[in-house]
Amino acid sequence: MDLAIDGTTHPTKHWHTLANGRVQCDLCPRFCKLREGQRGLCFVRGRVDNAIVLTTYGRSSGFCIDPIEKKPLNHFYPGTPVLSFGTAGCNLACKFCQNWDISKSREIDTLADQATPQALARAAVAHGCRSVAFTYNDPVIFMEYAIDVARACHQHGIRTVAVTAGEICAEPRQEFFRHIDAANVDLKAFTESFYRKVCGGELQPVLDTLRYLHHETDVWLEITTLLIPGENDSPHELDAMSRWVVDELGPDVPMHFTAFHPDYKMLDHPPTPPETLTRARDIARANGALHAYTGNVHDATGSSTYCAGCGDVLIGRDWYVLGTWNLDQQGACRSCGTQCAGHFDASPGTWGARRQPVRLGL
Repeated sequence: MDLAIDGTTHPTKHWHTLANGRVQCDLCPRFCKLREGQRGLCFVRGRVDNAIVLTTYGRSSGFCIDPIEKKPLNHFYPGTPVLSFGTAGCNLACKFCQNWDISKSREIDTLADQATPQALARAAVAHGCRSVAFTYNDPVIFMEYAIDVARACHQHGIRTVAVTAGEICAEPRQEFFRHIDAANVDLKAFTESFYRKVCGGELQPVLDTLRYLHHETDVWLEITTLLIPGENDSPHELDAMSRWVVDELGPDVPMHFTAFHPDYKMLDHPPTPPETLTRARDIARANGALHAYTGNVHDATGSSTYCAGCGDVLIGRDWYVLGTWNLDQQGACRSCGTQCAGHFDASPGTWGARRQPVRLGL
């Protein structure tokens, strides 16, 4: 598809010209090397007039208000609504993609909704959202739009959330996450072979992103792994992964183990049995993870938050509906006073499990 300058084309800066005349995109470790008019694998970044541009600035595949727990973030203002949106394309090629109709789209018509950063921030305020989430596809590929939205949101006191696979280079990583308040990073597996064969990516840049977020920023971090039967769910791999998280990032970083359902190019794989998720949670807890969760299944035990001190339930969850709330106004256990890692209001939000589509204009 030939590229041309239009109202949704936006300049970028993470690229350089090669000796052979191609222009290399330096946003992610894929380093696409483009001729004039070509797009990168992500589809939304391409070469126009000897520079790399973003072609989907201000355009979205849709806006929706979700519970923050759906991102999933269990320790970032629980129970509050988040205005979620994405664009099109992705810089990975996961065969199991659960949002393939958006992230693998090569159709601009997918981007039916439009909103300026200020309009999006005002909509979040008008609908009572505590935060805005860049999700559905990976926000690193539309980082210029996401950063401008984040700036507008912060002017209105709205937090920002990135749901990302973490495949991004060091310099743009610093620039992007400077504007983010919370992130859920999709740690897809713990082997390079899985990343190469199933995702078309690399594990090491993701681990670098995780280390960077936890040790060099104030971004609240949680991690999600979609467990696919026979692919990334062995006890050995889950043991290695959870040990790495606890050793490298610390025991307070929440880990979410979620259920796969057959989709996209992995329709031949069965859904994840609930017992696989429970086993993963048990392995992580045995390795020192203080907050390990199950997801995409009905499991009140596996989705609730427990005190690291006395073991009492701090936040009871039934799907996305909150029940028990045993945190004081400082986010500490009312039973023993142990602080729970995260960001909490004095009382829980009441958004529940609602999912509310929103249409925005310019």
